[in-house]
Amino acid sequence: MKNKIIDLIEPNVEGLSREDIASLIEIPPKPELGDFAFPCFRLAKTMRKAPQVIAQDICDAIGSVDFLEEIKVQGAYLNFYINKDIFVKSMVESAKAENFGGSDIGDGQTICIDYSSPNVAKNFHVGHLRTTIIGNSLYKIYSKLGYNVVRINHLGDWGTQFGKLIVAYKAWGNEDAVKKDGVAELMRLYVRFHDEAEKNPELNDEARAWFTKMEHGDEEALKIWQWFKDISLIEYKRTYELLGVDFDYYLGESFYRDKTEDVVTRLTNANLLSESEGAKIVNLEDYDMAPCLILKNDGSSIYATRDLAAIFYRKETYKFSKCLYVTGQEQKLHFAQVFKVVELLGNDWARDQLVHIPYGLVSLEGAKLSTRSGNVIYAEDILLEAITKIRAIIEEKNPNIPDKDETAKKIGVGAVIFNDLYNQRIKDVSFKWEKLLNFDGETGPYVQYTYARCASILRKVEDFAPDAAIDYSQITDPEAIDLLKEISRFPKVVIDAAEKYEPSVVARFAVDVAQSFNKFYNACRINVEDKTTRNARVMLVHLTKKTIKDALALLGIDCPEQM
Repeated sequence: MKNKIIDLIEPNVEGLSREDIASLIEIPPKPELGDFAFPCFRLAKTMRKAPQVIAQDICDAIGSVDFLEEIKVQGAYLNFYINKDIFVKSMVESAKAENFGGSDIGDGQTICIDYSSPNVAKNFHVGHLRTTIIGNSLYKIYSKLGYNVVRINHLGDWGTQFGKLIVAYKAWGNEDAVKKDGVAELMRLYVRFHDEAEKNPELNDEARAWFTKMEHGDEEALKIWQWFKDISLIEYKRTYELLGVDFDYYLGESFYRDKTEDVVTRLTNANLLSESEGAKIVNLEDYDMAPCLILKNDGSSIYATRDLAAIFYRKETYKFSKCLYVTGQEQKLHFAQVFKVVELLGNDWARDQLVHIPYGLVSLEGAKLSTRSGNVIYAEDILLEAITKIRAIIEEKNPNIPDKDETAKKIGVGAVIFNDLYNQRIKDVSFKWEKLLNFDGETGPYVQYTYARCASILRKVEDFAPDAAIDYSQITDPEAIDLLKEISRFPKVVIDAAEKYEPSVVARFAVDVAQSFNKFYNACRINVEDKTTRNARVMLVHLTKKTIKDALALLGIDCPEQM
């Protein structure tokens, strides 16, 4: 329908491409204002007329059209009222398509997404959930649009912190305790190191010395480091399994340690390196940024060096059209520096192909989290607590449903994910159980419950076939059309989410569809005696169920069939 309206407008305007017209067409906020609206303000300059006059001229030029009930000029707007039967048929046939919401706009293009990336030997805490959940959703969104997406877990598995851990382990740790308590014991040692280093700063020199040994291939240092890394991955993968998250590559900072020399060579040959207090830097004063540190005064690399090596490796290996970095907004300066250094090396693609995707802080009931102080809440604990609380609700409300444990997992984990993704990613997120697990309102459980309601209706209608012909005139009620309008937004929603790097666009769409369906459900009886009416309305239930499932899947959320 939108394309047909563009066909009508295009010959009668000046200075606008077909894409421009498409971007200007709106869906009015009220049904009485039509099904689509086209504002004429932008045409006033090129056509040298008042917008209201332009709107009337276009209306007169279009005249009568078979698929339109009428066109009304209201101020500077052209409001299009589509023939209801045709409109409904168009939306239903579109939404029935198997890959509805998807497209092939990414065909032949590769996007790398760097996300999750916990620091090895530290807790996978609730703060790491944000990057993991956002990155996983972006992976699914871009895949839906036909891109080849490379999922990279850039583990923080190299750096001075491992020198600190080795010092702490040798001073206060033992093998049995690490084997027994895993990352929790490593964290205890890490926190103790910082407590002791405040009283004895020379410990920091010992830590730097151990890291230098690692950089130079010391056998003992690397053996301890590898042990710590293996222990950490076991625990991290347990959390990933709960979330339903996977990666194509676990390539941490250590993978690039033999590639940093190439970075230094490139920078040296480009005359970009200078010395500052014994360290090697790239001066970025001309770009209003602090210098980018490349080599410390002891000659060892820093994470900026390894990030540069990773960019060149990914560009050469995957030939990405974009490389996305999903990290906290506190790393904004770091990535601005690194991306600028890549550009200064003569790579113009760095301007639009390297993208930092920041997000806000996370807290539990308002309490901020800190790794160094030990005030840490495990991500796994949050997920398991959500599952436990949902399991208790199921026992109270509907104890006879099958697969209670699996259902509780889908709802509990889904609630945590949805709570994170519903608001814009740059906003801070707070885990408040009362809100998180609410089955009413703009929550994951509410949307999942709407899906389960659709599933329940469909189970009761034995003779419904999704491919059967229906009488479209039976679903022209205002509530039915409003629901179809919401569903029909899905393709644009997915594209908007990708362009803005914003999964919240999809989450809010899922809520809108659920709310619209429940209004339709309350206004229009579905399982009525008249088979023609029933089949048409059940088709709308089927499309709602399908769309909610597909939308939540883009967020990394599964839908239970019963709740």
